[in-house]
Amino acid sequence: MAGFNFCSGDMGSMMESKGTVTAEILDMIEEDKRVSYINSDATIQTGRMGELMHKYPNRVLDVGIAEMNMVTIAAGLAKEGYIPFVQTFGPFLCVRALDQIHNDVAYNNYPVRLIGTHAGISSGYGPTHNTIVEFGIMNSIPNMTMIAPADAAQCKKVLRASLEYDKPIYIRIPRGEEPIIYDQDLDYQIGKAIELKSGKDLTFIAAGMGVRGAIEATKELEKEGFDTGVIDMHTIKPIDKETICRVASSTGAIVTIEDHNVLGGLGSIVADVLMEAGIYKPLTKIGIPDEFVNFGYPEELYPHYGMDGKGIAATARKLLKG
Repeated sequence: MAGFNFCSGDMGSMMESKGTVTAEILDMIEEDKRVSYINSDATIQTGRMGELMHKYPNRVLDVGIAEMNMVTIAAGLAKEGYIPFVQTFGPFLCVRALDQIHNDVAYNNYPVRLIGTHAGISSGYGPTHNTIVEFGIMNSIPNMTMIAPADAAQCKKVLRASLEYDKPIYIRIPRGEEPIIYDQDLDYQIGKAIELKSGKDLTFIAAGMGVRGAIEATKELEKEGFDTGVIDMHTIKPIDKETICRVASSTGAIVTIEDHNVLGGLGSIVADVLMEAGIYKPLTKIGIPDEFVNFGYPEELYPHYGMDGKGIAATARKLLKG
């Protein structure tokens, strides 16, 4: 990774989240007595969080750095009729607490909402804190729903939609400093992809941070006369097969974009859908190669892996001209 200008002392400033998700959950706690919130990262018990921890001691909890306990407690609350939202760093949720997610939550089909923050390579903390395996893991667990919102506005829509969703959900969000794509009027539905633009030459199918990159690439390619489309495949499982097949049937090629290992992720799932449907189109996967990611700012890592707008456009250009 030569040429990166990364200082570990700057990591703290990178980790400051805007608190959109937490604030929305706290709103829901005051509005709906079914909602509970469990954090496992020693939340400072001041401000609004502290107030609600004292006001609703049975529904707003901090278990300390004990992610496995957090998930099991959430399963117990769900058994008693609550809708628990748990939130912590992605790697400490989908990997460290996988046993509890699998056995306590998914096996019992409890409506727990598992929120893994600082997803993909957005944290800047390196191999131990990058989370590039959730799509593949959660896709293979029965009863589990996997969602990767593209921005803060969509995160809020996911949280609200989950209140009437009776299955466990894993929600993957980045560090909370991403550009806004949607406004508050977004019509959102779990399991239904959002077609931002249709394209006859090529279509990008993206999730999470990949949506922004796909939009930027589309604008660049339009200047060159190419007609490219963008699909926000926010729900990884259950995947929107109808939209994938419909779009693939009317476009020249497919490029998937994900802040995730290219093995077992969105690209692999889309390829499975197309092959099973008998739709054969050129498909290229953009994401993290099968390797541990080094330290680096996301703004450096995304271009390194060709996951920014220019890199995505370059990959698509090869397909379009080839």
